[in-house]
Amino acid sequence: MALFLQQILNGLTLGGVYSLVALGLTLVYGILHVPNFAHGAFYMAGAYVSYYLMTTLGVNYWLAMVGAALVVAALSMLADRLVFHPLRNSPELHDMIAAIGILLFLEAGAQALWGADFHRMPTPYGQIVDIFGLTAPLQRLLIIGAAFALMVLLHLFLTRTMTGATIMAMAQNRDGAALVGIDATRVTLLVFAISGALAAIAATLYAPINLVYPSMGNLVITKAFVIIILGGMGSIPGAIVGGLIIGMAESFGGFYVSTDYKDIIAFVLLVVILSIRPQGLFAGKAA
Repeated sequence: MALFLQQILNGLTLGGVYSLVALGLTLVYGILHVPNFAHGAFYMAGAYVSYYLMTTLGVNYWLAMVGAALVVAALSMLADRLVFHPLRNSPELHDMIAAIGILLFLEAGAQALWGADFHRMPTPYGQIVDIFGLTAPLQRLLIIGAAFALMVLLHLFLTRTMTGATIMAMAQNRDGAALVGIDATRVTLLVFAISGALAAIAATLYAPINLVYPSMGNLVITKAFVIIILGGMGSIPGAIVGGLIIGMAESFGGFYVSTDYKDIIAFVLLVVILSIRPQGLFAGKAA
């Protein structure tokens, strides 16, 4: 029983991280309808900014997380202004190629600044906690708590505030939102900022129990695409539920089958679910 509960804990940890990354990705897709392959590079950049702030400048873990969120939010908005906005009237293929270009550029930049070696981010939460006989690293509990708190805050922001309502209006009908006076440029920049901040926070939460390296975002963004397809393209509930499904599947599959196949499980699950429900689990639901 203890091993089963341990896998649930591991699944919630992975699912929380995946859901945060997928949420940022699905928000941008809802506005631009362009798969942002550069999102994985923003995730990686967030980890490196936090690592630099903590190890070089001696900044507190939480302040480093806030700093990384602000830096990557600004970087994400800059990518929109310099790359995506000029291509707004171009075929979608051009946006996809440009996003891959941003990904390669940021990975090369990280490698030039910090090298290709793996780095370990320190954490002040390395303690082991005993909960009802289940031992769990405090950092994992922190990931679960922070990830789900952010999901709730994002949901409340999108559904209970005027700014959130404008974002949802843009996601549903960009042209119609512009006709009623919504500033498309301002909303787009805000969405990119939220997307980048979510990626940076997810990376800062997960990096202390993983490693920091230039290509760390590649597998994460691939799984994030699986999640948003699984949950329904542009669906926020789908991104959350899809992330948890993939996290649980990887945790239990890696333990009961083999860790060698852990990263394949997400794609097998995608094929199985889409063969039953091709539109995704939450197709058509934006919030």
